[in-house]
Amino acid sequence: MFRSGVIKISEKELLKVTKAISALIARTQLGQILERVSENKERFLIKRRGKPTAVILGIEDYLKNVIKQPDALTKLQKQTEKSGANRMTLEEIEEEIKAVRKGH
Repeated sequence: MFRSGVIKISEKELLKVTKAISALIARTQLGQILERVSENKERFLIKRRGKPTAVILGIEDYLKNVIKQPDALTKLQKQTEKSGANRMTLEEIEEEIKAVRKGH
């Protein structure tokens, strides 16, 4: 029922899959699968009649490993982590914006 595997995304990229399951199992155990995806960062390959048809993976996993973000965004994220800005609350961000607008 469960097997590890690899999905070819492109000629150079592969996506490692934790488990391969049938569509029936996916339907009947979706809640458990979603829990495992979010808590354990597992990936599931869904097969229908033995053919791979879909992949279930967490949103962070998808954004990090499947969607390629622009280099500028990657650099910006690294800068915010380095400066600590990524830990700011919404209120702190709004105060920073107000302060910058007052200066102009």
